[in-house]
Amino acid sequence: MAILRGIVAGLIAGAVGAGAMSLVHKGVTAATSGSRPPPAAAQQEQDEDPTVKVADAITRPLLHRPLPDDKKPLAGNLVHYAFGAGVGGLYGGLAAVMPRVTRGLGLPFGAAVWLGAHVIMVPALGLAPFPTRQPLPKEELELLMHLVYGAVTELARRLIRWTL
Repeated sequence: MAILRGIVAGLIAGAVGAGAMSLVHKGVTAATSGSRPPPAAAQQEQDEDPTVKVADAITRPLLHRPLPDDKKPLAGNLVHYAFGAGVGGLYGGLAAVMPRVTRGLGLPFGAAVWLGAHVIMVPALGLAPFPTRQPLPKEELELLMHLVYGAVTELARRLIRWTL
Protein backbone atom coordinates (compact mmCIF):
# COMPACT_ATOMS: atom_id res chain seq x y z
CA MET A 1 0.00 0.00 0.00
CA ALA A 2 2.88 2.39 0.76
CA ILE A 3 4.32 1.81 -2.73
CA LEU A 4 0.97 2.60 -4.36
CA ARG A 5 0.65 5.82 -2.35
CA GLY A 6 4.22 6.67 -3.31
CA ILE A 7 3.47 6.10 -7.00
CA VAL A 8 0.31 8.22 -6.86
CA ALA A 9 2.14 11.01 -5.02
CA GLY A 10 4.98 10.79 -7.55
CA LEU A 11 2.62 10.91 -10.54
CA ILE A 12 0.99 14.08 -9.31
CA ALA A 13 4.28 15.60 -8.16
CA GLY A 14 5.95 14.76 -11.49
CA ALA A 15 3.23 16.63 -13.36
CA VAL A 16 3.71 19.61 -11.03
CA GLY A 17 7.48 19.41 -11.60
CA ALA A 18 6.95 19.32 -15.37
CA GLY A 19 4.84 22.45 -15.04
CA ALA A 20 7.57 24.21 -13.07
CA MET A 21 10.07 23.19 -15.73
CA SER A 22 7.84 24.69 -18.42
CA LEU A 23 7.47 27.93 -16.47
CA VAL A 24 11.25 28.29 -16.17
CA HIS A 25 11.62 27.61 -19.88
CA LYS A 26 8.96 30.20 -20.77
CA GLY A 27 10.49 32.76 -18.44
CA VAL A 28 13.99 32.34 -19.82
CA THR A 29 12.69 32.32 -23.40
CA ALA A 30 10.73 35.52 -22.80
CA ALA A 31 13.71 37.18 -21.18
CA THR A 32 16.07 36.29 -24.01
CA SER A 33 13.75 36.28 -27.06
CA GLY A 34 14.89 39.68 -28.27
CA SER A 35 18.56 38.71 -28.24
CA ARG A 36 18.51 36.05 -30.96
CA PRO A 37 16.89 35.75 -34.37
CA PRO A 38 14.07 33.26 -34.96
CA PRO A 39 15.08 30.00 -36.65
CA ALA A 40 14.87 29.82 -40.43
CA ALA A 41 11.94 27.86 -41.86
CA ALA A 42 14.31 25.18 -43.13
CA GLN A 43 15.67 24.67 -39.62
CA GLN A 44 12.28 24.55 -37.97
CA GLU A 45 11.75 20.83 -38.67
CA GLN A 46 15.21 20.04 -37.30
CA ASP A 47 14.67 22.30 -34.29
CA GLU A 48 11.19 20.98 -33.53
CA ASP A 49 10.77 20.02 -29.91
CA PRO A 50 11.30 16.31 -29.21
CA THR A 51 7.94 16.14 -27.41
CA VAL A 52 6.21 17.25 -30.62
CA LYS A 53 8.12 14.61 -32.58
CA VAL A 54 6.96 11.95 -30.11
CA ALA A 55 3.37 13.21 -30.30
CA ASP A 56 3.53 13.09 -34.09
CA ALA A 57 4.92 9.54 -34.00
CA ILE A 58 2.05 8.47 -31.74
CA THR A 59 -0.75 10.20 -33.65
CA ARG A 60 0.43 9.69 -37.25
CA PRO A 61 -0.72 6.03 -37.43
CA LEU A 62 -4.08 7.03 -35.95
CA LEU A 63 -4.66 10.08 -38.15
CA HIS A 64 -2.93 8.66 -41.25
CA ARG A 65 -1.25 12.05 -41.67
CA PRO A 66 1.20 14.28 -39.83
CA LEU A 67 0.11 16.08 -36.72
CA PRO A 68 -1.52 19.38 -37.77
CA ASP A 69 0.59 22.45 -36.97
CA ASP A 70 -2.15 24.01 -34.86
CA LYS A 71 -2.24 20.89 -32.62
CA LYS A 72 1.53 20.60 -32.10
CA PRO A 73 1.80 22.83 -29.01
CA LEU A 74 -0.99 20.95 -27.18
CA ALA A 75 0.32 17.55 -28.25
CA GLY A 76 3.86 18.44 -27.20
CA ASN A 77 2.61 19.61 -23.80
CA LEU A 78 0.66 16.38 -23.32
CA VAL A 79 3.78 14.33 -24.00
CA HIS A 80 5.88 16.57 -21.70
CA TYR A 81 3.43 16.30 -18.80
CA ALA A 82 2.82 12.57 -19.32
CA PHE A 83 6.56 11.90 -19.29
CA GLY A 84 7.09 14.11 -16.23
CA ALA A 85 4.23 12.40 -14.39
CA GLY A 86 5.39 8.92 -15.40
CA VAL A 87 8.98 9.45 -14.28
CA GLY A 88 7.67 11.10 -11.13
CA GLY A 89 5.51 8.03 -10.46
CA LEU A 90 8.55 5.77 -10.75
CA TYR A 91 10.46 8.09 -8.44
CA GLY A 92 7.60 8.18 -5.92
CA GLY A 93 7.35 4.38 -5.88
CA LEU A 94 11.09 4.04 -5.43
CA ALA A 95 11.10 6.67 -2.69
CA ALA A 96 8.49 4.64 -0.80
CA VAL A 97 10.81 1.64 -0.55
CA MET A 98 14.21 3.41 -0.64
CA PRO A 99 13.80 6.79 1.08
CA ARG A 100 17.48 7.61 0.56
CA VAL A 101 16.74 8.41 -3.12
CA THR A 102 15.08 11.61 -1.88
CA ARG A 103 18.32 12.98 -0.45
CA GLY A 104 19.48 16.22 -1.98
CA LEU A 105 15.95 17.63 -2.24
CA GLY A 106 15.32 15.99 -5.62
CA LEU A 107 18.35 17.56 -7.33
CA PRO A 108 20.06 14.19 -7.94
CA PHE A 109 16.76 12.90 -9.33
CA GLY A 110 16.50 15.89 -11.69
CA ALA A 111 20.11 15.40 -12.78
CA ALA A 112 19.43 11.70 -13.42
CA VAL A 113 16.39 12.53 -15.57
CA TRP A 114 18.47 15.08 -17.49
CA LEU A 115 21.22 12.54 -18.07
CA GLY A 116 18.98 9.61 -18.89
CA ALA A 117 16.37 11.38 -21.00
CA HIS A 118 17.93 14.54 -22.43
CA VAL A 119 21.55 13.49 -22.81
CA ILE A 120 21.18 9.80 -23.67
CA MET A 121 17.71 8.68 -24.83
CA VAL A 122 16.40 11.67 -26.78
CA PRO A 123 19.50 11.90 -29.00
CA ALA A 124 19.79 8.10 -29.27
CA LEU A 125 16.23 8.00 -30.62
CA GLY A 126 17.07 10.71 -33.15
CA LEU A 127 14.68 13.22 -31.58
CA ALA A 128 17.35 15.88 -31.01
CA PRO A 129 21.07 16.39 -31.59
CA PHE A 130 23.48 15.21 -28.91
CA PRO A 131 24.14 17.91 -26.31
CA THR A 132 27.77 18.15 -27.41
CA ARG A 133 26.49 19.57 -30.71
CA GLN A 134 24.44 22.29 -29.06
CA PRO A 135 25.51 25.71 -27.75
CA LEU A 136 26.64 25.51 -24.12
CA PRO A 137 24.05 28.07 -22.85
CA LYS A 138 21.23 25.94 -24.30
CA GLU A 139 22.52 22.85 -22.52
CA GLU A 140 23.05 24.76 -19.27
CA LEU A 141 19.41 25.80 -19.43
CA GLU A 142 18.35 22.19 -20.03
CA LEU A 143 20.25 21.06 -16.94
CA LEU A 144 18.80 23.92 -14.89
CA MET A 145 15.26 23.07 -16.00
CA HIS A 146 15.74 19.41 -15.07
CA LEU A 147 17.12 20.39 -11.65
CA VAL A 148 14.02 22.55 -11.15
CA TYR A 149 11.89 19.56 -12.20
CA GLY A 150 13.63 17.32 -9.66
CA ALA A 151 13.42 19.76 -6.78
CA VAL A 152 9.78 20.73 -7.39
CA THR A 153 8.82 17.08 -7.89
CA GLU A 154 10.43 16.13 -4.59
CA LEU A 155 8.85 19.01 -2.68
CA ALA A 156 5.43 18.28 -4.15
CA ARG A 157 5.86 14.53 -3.53
CA ARG A 158 6.64 15.18 0.13
CA LEU A 159 3.61 17.42 0.51
CA ILE A 160 1.27 15.03 -1.30
CA ARG A 161 2.67 11.98 0.49
CA TRP A 162 2.13 13.71 3.80
CA THR A 163 -1.56 14.23 2.96
CA LEU A 164 -2.23 10.67 1.73
